[in-house]
Amino acid sequence: MKIVIDSSVLVGILSPRDMWHEKAVALWQAIKEGGHTAIYLDCVISESVSVAVRRLYEKKRASEIERLLHRLETDFTADAITWVFPDVPRLYPQIISLMTQSGGELNFHDALIAHVCRERGILAIASFDADFDRVSWLRRLAVPDDLSLI
Repeated sequence: MKIVIDSSVLVGILSPRDMWHEKAVALWQAIKEGGHTAIYLDCVISESVSVAVRRLYEKKRASEIERLLHRLETDFTADAITWVFPDVPRLYPQIISLMTQSGGELNFHDALIAHVCRERGILAIASFDADFDRVSWLRRLAVPDDLSLI
């Protein structure tokens, strides 16, 4: 099964000192060991890298930035990324509609992710963000045991 990796999990994977690191790595490993395919969307990569680098900068740990970016280039290469930003103009009305329906709980990126998953038949997302629970066509996976529910 294909499972989108959300930014809350990806930041945890990339950042050893992140509060979600252990849970993110455990979930990511369970996905891979379970024979599932982890999907990395360009919008998730861009958000995750921006958040992770900004946190390192703000915590005056700039020396760790180069290592994080090198890991990103090594582990999440351009050919491993699913490029969805080109779909935004076409999906824009649906994104705004889903944001409206959620009362603003879903942000633009999350609504984009939800619609990309729907169009591509992806039924699950690895995420610690409960806002995805509002998306009827997606199953949110937050711990390895959640994989048994899909």
